[in-house]
Amino acid sequence: MTTRLTFLGTGTSFGIPQVGCHCATCTSADPRDRRSRCAVLIESHGRRLLIDTPPELRLQLLGAGVDRVDAVLFTHAHADHVHGIDDLRALSARAGAPLAAYGSAETMAELTVKFPYIFDRAAPPPPGTHLPELTAHVVAPGEEREIGGLAVRAIEFPHGGHRVLGYRIGALAYVTDVKRVPPAAAAALAGVEVLVLSALFQRPHPLHLSIPEAVATATRLGVRRTLLTHLTHETPHAALAQSLPAGVEPAYDGLVIEVAGA
Repeated sequence: MTTRLTFLGTGTSFGIPQVGCHCATCTSADPRDRRSRCAVLIESHGRRLLIDTPPELRLQLLGAGVDRVDAVLFTHAHADHVHGIDDLRALSARAGAPLAAYGSAETMAELTVKFPYIFDRAAPPPPGTHLPELTAHVVAPGEEREIGGLAVRAIEFPHGGHRVLGYRIGALAYVTDVKRVPPAAAAALAGVEVLVLSALFQRPHPLHLSIPEAVATATRLGVRRTLLTHLTHETPHAALAQSLPAGVEPAYDGLVIEVAGA
């Protein structure tokens, strides 16, 4: 059995093209240089998990032909990863039931404060109207549990002063918005065949891995295939792809890969 991974969005918080920018990447004719904010869809054994709900979620789901998901995983509650959460309304309405949403205790607490109308069912919407409906579930760092019918392990990473969760499903791991991969997280990633890892600039950044740091991390972990995400307009796809070593490549919006044995 294989796991299918669809990159719904691969861009940094600005998105690409960036508003008001006329650089070579933002004006590029290469469709791989159009990067919406980060999200992925994971499909296995007939089940679908969505990771994060960025501002472009509606367009991303339409582009990928997604009409249902079994659960939603959140890496953290920063705007570029959650502010498309209202677009889940169509999915919960179609399902006729709330969608299960998972994240760390801090993330789920922040989401319930930001979006009380989604998580608080004490005041149902008026008849004939719909609100997004989610049920909040806390997953602890290091915990492995069944989510949406799939075995998922949550792995904690530092993101400046924040903590984010990456997720491992079999031989696949999705890790974004991280500054480093500490020993405990590296141990949890042992044996991963395909790693999605965020990489911002060529230069260092206080909150994110740089591209050289991400490449070094992938090499240290011994991953067979690493796909970089959360990319900026400073790195056009074609040029970045040519500069990377074997086994490391930039992801792009719409890219679909299959992971054997995941």
